[in-house]
Amino acid sequence: MKINAKMLVYILSTSMLIFIASVGYITTKSRQMTLEESREIANKNAHEFANQIKAELASDFNIVKTLAQSAQAYQTISWNEWNKIFLEQQLHVITENPHYLAVATSWELKYIDPDWTKPFGRYLNGWVRDSDGNINQIETQLNTDGDDLKGNYYAMKSKGHSMIVDPKLWSPTGKAEDQYINTNISVPIKLGNTFVGLAGVDVDLQRFQDIIEKIEPFDQSYAFLLSNDGTYVAHKNSKLMGKLIRIESPEFTERFNIIENVQAGINFSFTFTNENNQKDFYVFAPLKVENVNTPWSLAIVVPNEVITSRANSIIVKGLLVSFLGLILLTIVIWIIARNITNPIVKVTSVLKQLAEGKIDDSLIKHVKSKDEVGEMTLALNTSINGLNKKTEFANQIGSGNIDYKLELLSNEDVLGLSLLNMQNSLLKTKSDEEKRKSEDEKRQWTNEGLAKFADILRKNNENIKTLSNEIIKNLVYYLNANQGGLFILNDQEQSVVFDLLSAFAFDREKYIKKQVELGEGLVGTCAAEKNTILLTEIPEDYIQITSGLGDANPNSLLLVPLKLENEILGVIEIASFNKIQKHEIEFVEKAAESIASTLKAVRINVRTSQLLEQSQQQAEEMAAQEEEMRQNMEELQATQEESSRKGDEFSGILDSIDQFLLKAEFSLDATLINANDLFLKKFKYSLNEVIGMEAEEFVAKKDVSKFQNILNTVMKGKSHQEISNLKNKNGVELKLITSYTPVFINENLEKILLLAIDVSSYT
Repeated sequence: MKINAKMLVYILSTSMLIFIASVGYITTKSRQMTLEESREIANKNAHEFANQIKAELASDFNIVKTLAQSAQAYQTISWNEWNKIFLEQQLHVITENPHYLAVATSWELKYIDPDWTKPFGRYLNGWVRDSDGNINQIETQLNTDGDDLKGNYYAMKSKGHSMIVDPKLWSPTGKAEDQYINTNISVPIKLGNTFVGLAGVDVDLQRFQDIIEKIEPFDQSYAFLLSNDGTYVAHKNSKLMGKLIRIESPEFTERFNIIENVQAGINFSFTFTNENNQKDFYVFAPLKVENVNTPWSLAIVVPNEVITSRANSIIVKGLLVSFLGLILLTIVIWIIARNITNPIVKVTSVLKQLAEGKIDDSLIKHVKSKDEVGEMTLALNTSINGLNKKTEFANQIGSGNIDYKLELLSNEDVLGLSLLNMQNSLLKTKSDEEKRKSEDEKRQWTNEGLAKFADILRKNNENIKTLSNEIIKNLVYYLNANQGGLFILNDQEQSVVFDLLSAFAFDREKYIKKQVELGEGLVGTCAAEKNTILLTEIPEDYIQITSGLGDANPNSLLLVPLKLENEILGVIEIASFNKIQKHEIEFVEKAAESIASTLKAVRINVRTSQLLEQSQQQAEEMAAQEEEMRQNMEELQATQEESSRKGDEFSGILDSIDQFLLKAEFSLDATLINANDLFLKKFKYSLNEVIGMEAEEFVAKKDVSKFQNILNTVMKGKSHQEISNLKNKNGVELKLITSYTPVFINENLEKILLLAIDVSSYT
């Protein structure tokens, strides 16, 4: 059989086998890909519209969150003034948001009414929109007889979490035809970790129905929206709105764990055969609003027959195109077979040598013909030249000369492009290594600096002046800057001012007095805006760096605020002849966070030490007075008249002590034998309840072991004073400055005296 006949038979038979296998594979793969693509479209649509609805809910949540945050300032003015102003603010919110049915805030009575001492009871004030769209004020007191332990308010009060309540149907007229679905969004009002009340809005959810009805990524597809408990918020069938999916479709809900997956806030999908024996594809996309633990979910339902019909249409078209391609391939192969058989024979010897791996100039053949044989030979010669150049290129790369140039045979020179890609990869690897090394050096520099300043802050946190000097001196050194200053908030002044507490330049501490008001100059502006300021063009008269070589303006000026939870404690100012780099700025900002935290702690420690010292002095004076009175009573027993007078005096002093300090007496086995009214009121016990209680019953659980050590110290006849965490009858922790004093009678230890001052409100 001739070579052209062989080529025709072999290539056509192989092509036929490949065609049959390809058609089978492409048919199956196309169907699968079309199904996956259609389901991906449904999933993408679900996420897109879920994000749209989530944005609506998040917008409402952020409005309520802003309302709750602004309510934290209620103590800045009198309650009546605040209530009037805040009521106007709530009216503005409901007016600007026509889909809000109500806007209101609830306040714990004990925080706004000084005469209210109960741990329950709340004051509700806000606005409600009636069925005609009129806005009316609502004001009342609730839970005055005790908290509703099953209500949403108590759930937020006990957990302190924001909440989007599961929606319910509500009719302003009481008629079923006037019902519409709504929900409540509430955010707690807190001072620190203390729950003061909540801000909330009732939101009309009808606008989500309009969104759901527009969702139809495929023919016959539809969507619905579920709340956290499985309530239909919106559905193509409006009769389902406000109903529970587990009631309407119990078997379907249980089989696919619909409620559990929605509450977990996950994306899930499945195929379900309905009562008409039709398969539908379901995809659920979660709606999770930040800081809210009750996610919703949007579902899109697509009939499988819609997806498969689209896939079958694509497959039919693909088969038709493939069949036409096979016919065209047969014709082309027949033509090519005739044209290439003769040149193949002539270049076979060269190809055999190439197949054996021989590549050199001796393989180049010189021919004069300009037909196909000549062109084939010329192409072969060009290929051999290209291989020789690529061999040299590979040798140069192997020897380490990765910048060696290679000329491509054409834009389709695959081997040449591969070698160039290899060269580019090596060059990129080298560049990446250098860049990574630079980043590692910067990261190590930053980490070492943060560790150094952590050590400085830990060692110098007893004196704020010493701490400030160490901070600015080491910061100037570490940044290789020229001078710096540390401005600290002066909380003793009536206005907001910052004192230059420490300045450092050219290896020397500078003693400069300077005070800057909030918003004044660059330092005041940095403090007011609470943002970092970097200047590279500095006014001539702002700052000059002076040395033995003369005066000059710095090239960079960096100001970084010292802030802790949005509270400004000071400003760091650094001037340098060098350009301050980005990683150096980030380092100073990170260090500023630690510095601000330490400065805050130092101030608290100083204030606590002052209070503790004052308490200890008072406790020692009281103990000395009590002992002196006891001695006087023993002496006054000599005469009845003197004894009576001293007794009256002693009783008066003890009454004075009882009016100022919490007092309790414990026996040597640590049981309570007596307590004054202040102690009983603070710990919420009656005298009959408290007599005989163990001392450990008043100590917070986390401090029990520490209290045993205190008790052992006092039993040895030594007084002990400290700030203690105790608890009242309800288990609420109290922070007290306490003094434990052993009481001796005739040199015998008789009992232990506890004197305390409540400082919970000062922390």
